[in-house]
Amino acid sequence: MLELTPDQCRHLRSLAHHLNPVVMIGNNGLTDAVMREIAVNLDAHELIKVRVLGDDREARKQYMEQICADLGAAPVQLLGKLLLIYRPSNTDKPKILLPKARKKAA
Repeated sequence: MLELTPDQCRHLRSLAHHLNPVVMIGNNGLTDAVMREIAVNLDAHELIKVRVLGDDREARKQYMEQICADLGAAPVQLLGKLLLIYRPSNTDKPKILLPKARKKAA
């Protein structure tokens, strides 16, 4: 799973504000087809929103963890029924440039 600094998460959240969910996780949960769709959309966009149908908060948290662990992505935000997920593309030219991690003062 990819780790992000708080500054990087803040930057990604600001970029995601206008995004619409591109994948929905229905009553069947995280099926292979849903995981493939999430992977395809991460490759295409790097930053995506995923809508989770259902009211189980714990299940949404587990979906986020499983998606990020299986796909090598970073959890950015879990807000209500929306998951915000980031994974940099494997190409030389990423679509999203993250702020550099600041060094801690000694």
